[in-house]
Amino acid sequence: MTIVTIHEAKTHLSRLIARVLAGEEVTIARGKEPVVKLMPVKEIPKAKRKLGHLAHLIPPGKDPLEDGFWDPLPEEDLKLWNGEVDDPNDAL
Repeated sequence: MTIVTIHEAKTHLSRLIARVLAGEEVTIARGKEPVVKLMPVKEIPKAKRKLGHLAHLIPPGKDPLEDGFWDPLPEEDLKLWNGEVDDPNDAL
C-alpha cells in the first residue's frame, strides 16, 4: 500500500491512477492522516443488443418504408430544412 500527500497526488495523479489500475492500493493523506483511497471503478458490463426488439410495433406484411417515405419533402419543410425560414410558423 502506498501513502501519498495531497500535494504529491495533485502533482502525480496520472501515475497514481496507472498504479491503481495495475492493482496497487493508493491512499491519499492530509499531512500524516490518511483521508481517501484511490480505487478503480467497476466496469459496468454492456448489455448485448438484441436485433428486432421493436418488430412487434410494425404490423405483419407492412413495409415501414412505404407510404411516402421516399417522396420529396413538401416545399414548407424543405425551406425549414435549408434554413430559408427563421420562424417555423412563417413557413406554414
